[in-house]
Parts: sequence; C-alpha cells; structure tokens
Amino acid sequence: MYTFICNDSPSGILSGIYDAWDFKIKQNRKFQSGETAALCSHADIALLCREPENYSLFCEYLPVEEAEEKSDKVAKTILKRLGSEFYDTLLNAILAIAPEGKSAPDKADAAYQTVVYALSSPLGAGVLNDLANPYVHRVFTLSRATEGESHHLSGFLRFSELENGVLFATIHPKNNALPFLAEHFTDRLPQENFMIYDENRRTAAVHSAGKNFMLVDASDLNQDILDHYSQKEQKYRSLWQTFFESIAIKARINPKLQSQNIPKRFWGDTVELRGKL
Repeated sequence: MYTFICNDSPSGILSGIYDAWDFKIKQNRKFQSGETAALCSHADIALLCREPENYSLFCEYLPVEEAEEKSDKVAKTILKRLGSEFYDTLLNAILAIAPEGKSAPDKADAAYQTVVYALSSPLGAGVLNDLANPYVHRVFTLSRATEGESHHLSGFLRFSELENGVLFATIHPKNNALPFLAEHFTDRLPQENFMIYDENRRTAAVHSAGKNFMLVDASDLNQDILDHYSQKEQKYRSLWQTFFESIAIKARINPKLQSQNIPKRFWGDTVELRGKL
C-alpha cells in the first residue's frame, strides 16, 4: 500500500491526484521491465490531506509537493474528459469540511478514487449518480455541504462601504465557500472594488473594478481600516434597519422560522440581525 499526503487545498489535492496517478504508471512500467517492483493498482494507493493519526506498518507514506503545473494538468483533464459539472462537484467536495463540523481528511482519497472511477468507466461523469460507491457518496455529501452554504451566503452576505470606497464584507463559513462567493459577486458587481474576508481561514477575495478577483492571505489585515465606514454607509445602514423593523408585523413575528430561513450562525455578519444574537 502507498499513501500520498498532500496539502488541504484545491491545488494541493489536485497535485496529489497527479502524483498518485503518475506513481501508479511508473511503478507498473518498472514491473513490466523486470525491475524489482510490485504491480500496482489504484486500489493500492490512498491520498490524504493531513498526516494520519495512526501509521500502518506495511504502508509507504509519500509527501506531495504542491505545484500549479500539476494541478492545472489534472483540472484540464477533468474538464476535457468529464465536463465542468463533474469538476464543479469535485471542487465543492475538496473545499468542504465534514457536515458534522469536523475536518475531512478522507476527502482527498474520495476525490482521487472518484476521478479514477470516472475516467475508467464508460459512464464517465455519470458515475456521480452511483451513490452506492462509497467514494462517490462521500464526494456527493461533501459537495452538497459546500454548495448549500455558498448558496446561503450569496443571499445573506452584506457589503459595507469603507471610507476609501471599497465594499467590504466579513464571513465565517464552515466550508471554504470564498472562491464561489468571489466568482458570484465578480459577475454581479464587475465595476466595483470589493473585498470578502473569510475570518475563519484568514483569507480574502479581492476584486478591482473591471478585473478578475484574487484570493490572498489576509492574516495581517489592517483591522483599523475596517472600522471606518463612509458617511453614506452609516445613512444606508440606518435606513435599512428602519425599513427592516417597519415591515415586520409584530403579531406574526416567528423567531423559530426566522432562524430556519437564515441560520443564527450567519446573523453576526448581517446588519439587520447582528443585535439580536
């Protein structure tokens, strides 16, 4: 058995898929040429995105060097042979944590084995319907978690205008929904300068008017700038909160239903509900 250990990131996991597949091919070439090497199948290979808690005595552990060139090759192969829908589902799964709120170190292996299954099956991308397969089912479950949270946030995210005119928003997602939100708002607000800050992961999506967004490390973000809003922002906040309270019918206020429509974990990032936590 061989276990590849990669970084927990899209580029890291795609690089791991590249290394694992390349290793299998090279190992079998050695076997066919008569060199001292065992015949290897994809079932003999696992891919993890963190160090295992317990090491197996009869398993060789191999580190994966993350490289854009490798991840790009895997992405292009998936898009060309399996299509964008398959790729989006896989990427959603890679960006997810487990639905129960814990880390999902097995997602890398689920992604790898699902790609292997799809590329070797006449069904191609249709293998995503085979939920009896444990790897496909895991990809489906993780993908749905990221997709659902991204959909929620695209409607609940609130921008505030800073003194420098930049639209700024803070989010605290469980899954790594930032790339999808950045793409969504780049389409919706192409001529605006905006930043979406994922405080849980200390990363940010930065968009300049008329350009594409960039994902950057925001661990050293200047918090002082974020506390200074434009005068227009203060007025709009006051108007919005007045409107929000005015349209409410007191006799029909239903906090339980409200928390179902917008889960309480999102309230801290919304202007109208922040004070109700």
